[in-house]
Amino acid sequence: MPGDDETDGGVRSVLRAVDLLALFDERHQSRSIRELTEGSGLAKTTVLRLVHTLELRGLLWSRPDGLIAAGPGLLRWAGLARAAWQVPEPVREVMRELVAETAETANLYVRGDATRVCVAQQEGPQNLRHVVAVGDELPLWAGAAARVLLIGCDDALLRRVAAASPFGARHAETLRIRIAAARADGHAVSHGEREVGASGVAAPVVDGAGRVVAAIALGGPTARFTSEAVAEFAGAVTRAAHRISEIGLYPAGRARSGEEAG
Repeated sequence: MPGDDETDGGVRSVLRAVDLLALFDERHQSRSIRELTEGSGLAKTTVLRLVHTLELRGLLWSRPDGLIAAGPGLLRWAGLARAAWQVPEPVREVMRELVAETAETANLYVRGDATRVCVAQQEGPQNLRHVVAVGDELPLWAGAAARVLLIGCDDALLRRVAAASPFGARHAETLRIRIAAARADGHAVSHGEREVGASGVAAPVVDGAGRVVAAIALGGPTARFTSEAVAEFAGAVTRAAHRISEIGLYPAGRARSGEEAG
């Protein structure tokens, strides 16, 4: 039987430490113990213990002014992430050409369990555009890219995604219908599902076995995503997805020189 320190999602103390690190971002590069306590919902003694443990590994750093900041040990992890998730230049060229054709911002997403993560972006030329930063985690219960990434997913994941939505478990059936449409059409379209006034068109990037590994998407203000524009965007993004599938994506699995990927 699992011990008291374990949950279905993993070891509780590890999850708490990761959640504590997640409270830091570019806008919140340092935090007070009080902010960490309030943001995590943990007891102050637990936060102090976790901070101390993370400091020992260089993942957090206590500044002279008493604030807690990201530690220098994260530099190695940041370098690893950049190396593992660096999008091949030919793929970036496809994204640049997609933006040149549509004048909208292009994003490349992968699925991270029950979220989608932006791993590459090419901004469009428009002054008004929908901006998602590289590294941002977004929900899978809404959006064109989410539908594409959920193609082929199992019911357990679908139920978890639905449960995390504002609509609860009943959203699972809506997701099934939308995912089936995305599979049949070869692309997905969304309007204002996650954010009012924002629209998207996405198509699946697949591996050699035909499995969806990423979604290439165009995003922008709904006012520009008219039915005529969406028809053009769908064709452009589908062509881009096919080209990227042929080029290949190798996040976290790129074989070293002289080695074959296992």
